[in-house]
Amino acid sequence: MKVLFIGGTGLISTAASKLAVQQGIDLYLLNRGNRERFVPAGATVLRGDVNNRQEMKALLEEHYFDAVVNWIIFKPEEIDRDVELFAGKTNQYIFISTVATYQRPPSYYIFDESAPQSNPGWGYAVDKIACEQRLMQAYRDSGFPATIVRPSHTYGETTIPFAITSGAHPWTLIDRIQKGKKIIVPGDGTSLWTITHNTDFAKGIVGLLGNSQTLGQAFHITSDEVKTWNQYLKVIGQAIGVEPQAIHMTSECISLFMPEVKAGLLGDASNSYVVDNRKIKTFVPGYTATTYFERGIRQSIAYFRAHPELQTVDEEMNAKMDHMIAAYEAFLSGVGG
Repeated sequence: MKVLFIGGTGLISTAASKLAVQQGIDLYLLNRGNRERFVPAGATVLRGDVNNRQEMKALLEEHYFDAVVNWIIFKPEEIDRDVELFAGKTNQYIFISTVATYQRPPSYYIFDESAPQSNPGWGYAVDKIACEQRLMQAYRDSGFPATIVRPSHTYGETTIPFAITSGAHPWTLIDRIQKGKKIIVPGDGTSLWTITHNTDFAKGIVGLLGNSQTLGQAFHITSDEVKTWNQYLKVIGQAIGVEPQAIHMTSECISLFMPEVKAGLLGDASNSYVVDNRKIKTFVPGYTATTYFERGIRQSIAYFRAHPELQTVDEEMNAKMDHMIAAYEAFLSGVGG
């Protein structure tokens, strides 16, 4: 089977690229060649800019793919571009969407693939919904071979996931815990959340490749493990041998001090819901997420400890957290007085 990944070297896609090659798939990765250290042995790199239509048409002229996965689409006009590029060039086109497209706050705590999609407070989710709608319109109008995949919060060994953290400097959370600094947890920390390891996500998406019965369908690919933010933080502390000092704040309060996290917090992380994975298990028999958080986070910690150059700290975020914690505790002290 001949498959094209547009991207293929990012956090989620790297594990899928490795698994695809291991399973004997003739894998091509289209990117600009900036992350070649993440290209698995056996994959073929096509260097190019997907936004350059003329370059892409020349690059793809002699190729036909059993499946194409675009890992890096965020705007509906990018869907239009890909429909033009890959019509007649593939049997299956997979768009990576997100469970963040679902209604917030949810009217029902379990999301299956038919759950209502509405998250107007978060531009990222609004754009992903528009992408899905544009893609399904192409499927209905011209038979474009569309499949939608909706992952949840996904991580790998190069990340340390949590509700409020630094994406660019993941070690910041560990550094705060080790130094006894308080860790901000939204709400009372009891909302339910699912975090999925990228190796588990890989099993689901690679299992969908080349399956014509997926066309016109949407699929969740997440873990079935559900924990509260309090539980996730406890597990992280156990992995490094230090008990975290949590401080709970409402999401609205956090957003006042850190407006840059407001959309993602109110539009996703502070909501409590469970993702239904029965559909992916029907189309990919045997699919099971097996890397539970206790094991996955220890792999991440081990990776960072083996690469001390990655143990960088986001000092700007640290300062913001320290400021808001001090202000919040002063307020509580005043109320108590």
